[in-house]
Amino acid sequence: MTIRVVAFGGGHGLSASLRALRRCAPELDLDITAVVTVGDDGGSSGRLRAERGGLPPGDLRQALVALAGDHPATRRSAGLFQHRFGEVPTGVRGDGLAGHAVGNLVLCGLMELLGDPVAALEHAGAMLGSVGRVLPMSRQPVDIEAQVRGADPGRPDEVCSVRGQHQVAVTTGRVESLRLSPQAPAACAEAVAAIGAADWLIFGPGSWYTSVLPHLLVPQLAAAILVSPARRLVTLNLAAEKETLGLSVADHLAALRWYLPELTVDFVLADAKAVGDPEPVNCAAESLGARLVLAPVAVDDGTPRHDPAALGAALVPVLGADR
Repeated sequence: MTIRVVAFGGGHGLSASLRALRRCAPELDLDITAVVTVGDDGGSSGRLRAERGGLPPGDLRQALVALAGDHPATRRSAGLFQHRFGEVPTGVRGDGLAGHAVGNLVLCGLMELLGDPVAALEHAGAMLGSVGRVLPMSRQPVDIEAQVRGADPGRPDEVCSVRGQHQVAVTTGRVESLRLSPQAPAACAEAVAAIGAADWLIFGPGSWYTSVLPHLLVPQLAAAILVSPARRLVTLNLAAEKETLGLSVADHLAALRWYLPELTVDFVLADAKAVGDPEPVNCAAESLGARLVLAPVAVDDGTPRHDPAALGAALVPVLGADR
């Protein structure tokens, strides 16, 4: 029987989750849908968003590539999507392409040509032979805003507003609250439908404030998550990022409840080495109604990155478990 999975996030964290799910797909007969944040305002995505309008394409591109098929032609297309134009040689007049990923330009072109980001993503998915579906959390771009204590190192107790996904992601202060602008963006209808039909909802890994939590701030998505009959899994990060410095592993779980108080979770998946003392994390998981599952899911080189093969192996017994 097909297991319908919806994974929420953005950037490298969601990409790791999708690559792991792809490895599970043949064994578990998974139907994978990625719901991607649309708040990116940095790098190539930020430039295209500012110059052309529409959704920032970078996180959407990464999700599409993570789900690309295995045929040699589609793998070459995936490589092309990831290719980033370098700086032009000294003395050569630039053409504005430096720093842009080819896939970002293709997605922008498709969104303009087809007039709808979901249609554009479906077309791009067909180009890449994707084994799942990629959807934006909203058809309109959003801005991420945070109240940050100590953003100015010279004024460690002062709380100020930090606007923009990139600025929140690199802040050296402590994020005390998060919001979206517009405050209540319309959810992508196809994403709401996928949540309602899902067997599993997966949150994380990824940048907590800028990739994971924003989904809970879209009212229609939050409501769909709460009423969905699906089981829920949270995959924890392997290390704190700039935006979450000062947050313990248990605090990451508490943040989910802070932004969506009615949320319950069935399983929390974490790496034992990253967790350290499991007791606080276990207590935080139990407060959400979840069971903590510890498994070795990190790459072997010591960097805080999930290994898709190891993460996939850890997901199989969880997603395949009977209710």
